[in-house]
Amino acid sequence: MNIGIIGATTNKSKYGYKVLRNLKKRAIGNIYPITPKYQKIEDIRCYKDVTSVPDKLDLLIFIVPPHIGIKILKEGSDKGIKNFWFQPGAESSDIEEFCKKYNLNCSLFKCVMVADDEEVKRFII
Repeated sequence: MNIGIIGATTNKSKYGYKVLRNLKKRAIGNIYPITPKYQKIEDIRCYKDVTSVPDKLDLLIFIVPPHIGIKILKEGSDKGIKNFWFQPGAESSDIEEFCKKYNLNCSLFKCVMVADDEEVKRFII
C-alpha cells in the first residue's frame, strides 16, 4: 500500500509529523511525504506535490487546512487516486460534496492514528 501524506512536516509538535511517525512505526505501507518545504523527513524522501510521486498512491491523508486540501483533492482525483482520508480539521463541506459528486472514497472526522491497521486497509477500495 502506498500512502501519501499531505502536510508532512519536521515540526515534532505538529500532526503532520505525528501522523508520519505513526504510520512509519506501524509499517502498514510505503510512506510518501508530500510537501514543498522539505527534501526529507525521518530519512524518507519528500515530494513537492501529488503529481511528482512516481508510484501509484492508494491513499492520500490530509493534514492541511480545507482551502488547501480541496485543491490537492482535485489533483489527486485527476491522477486516479480514489481513497482520501481527512484528519480532523482538514475536512469541509466543499470537500465532502466533491467526494460525493465524483464517487470518491473519503474518510472525514476520524484520526488515522486512532484507526487500527486493518481498518485503514479495509478503507482502501
